[in-house]
Amino acid sequence: MKKQMFLFFFIISSLVNAQANHTLYSKSYGKSKNPAIIFIHGGPRGNSTLFEGTTAQKLATEGFYVIVYDRRGEGRSIDTTATFTYQEAIADLNQIFDKYNIKKANIIAHSFGGLVGTLYTEQNPEKVNSLILAGALFSQQDTYDQILKTTKEIYKEKKDTLMLSKISDIEKLPKNSAEYRKRCYEVASKNNYFKMPFPTKEANQLRENYELSEFGKNNIRNDYAPILFYKNESKNNIDTKPILINLKKRIKLFAIYGQQDAIFSKNQLSDMEKIVSKQNFKLIENCSHYMFVDQQQIFINTIVRWLKP
Repeated sequence: MKKQMFLFFFIISSLVNAQANHTLYSKSYGKSKNPAIIFIHGGPRGNSTLFEGTTAQKLATEGFYVIVYDRRGEGRSIDTTATFTYQEAIADLNQIFDKYNIKKANIIAHSFGGLVGTLYTEQNPEKVNSLILAGALFSQQDTYDQILKTTKEIYKEKKDTLMLSKISDIEKLPKNSAEYRKRCYEVASKNNYFKMPFPTKEANQLRENYELSEFGKNNIRNDYAPILFYKNESKNNIDTKPILINLKKRIKLFAIYGQQDAIFSKNQLSDMEKIVSKQNFKLIENCSHYMFVDQQQIFINTIVRWLKP
């Protein structure tokens, strides 16, 4: 009986330790003595390969200690037991702080990573020097409404009754469902909402180099991640503006967005500018969702200006 009890507690202890010490893909660029920047990628389903393969080293060259990682169950951090909740994502980020012995960092939070970064900073403000929202989600339903409203206008102009019918079907779906989110982003992607309108030579070259690199080849996507996120996370359609307003009193808060990032309405971007203040807000022309590729030099120059004394 004692042996059985010992075996039971050993197994439970091993499972707890395995969860606590889960191995995440991560990599650092630059010197550890420099100000730390941690990049949080989008998702759920994403990875940090695009930022890592195009921008991490260039930011490090500007005098930062840049750390990239893939969240549990996403990208290169393969884990079939991942639950894809915010608390799990927060635990992963704490693991990164511990692994690299970072007491305080600047966080660049991209797309869905903006929600993760905001909730992390709300719980751990003492660990965050500044939060930079880069094309970051903050009022999710407003984004879905913007996508459906504007694409409906496009299809009305084209007299595309089939797509208008499909949008009508999307609008009838439960707003807190993975299917609703998926189909909103599908129609946005179909209309090139995530692409810059007039790609520059530099942006095209960055994309081409990335696609041919090991980073592009390791652009691993977990299609089950959004489904499990909506199944396991109750806060799956949130507005973080009230949290950001409170955080502004405790940390440095910045926001950088693409002028042509069509998933955000003018009202949303205006709201964000009011929250972070005009001097801490940057809107980049001829730029969509991936501003660190679309207009990389402007992106890097802005980060340096904000974070360097």
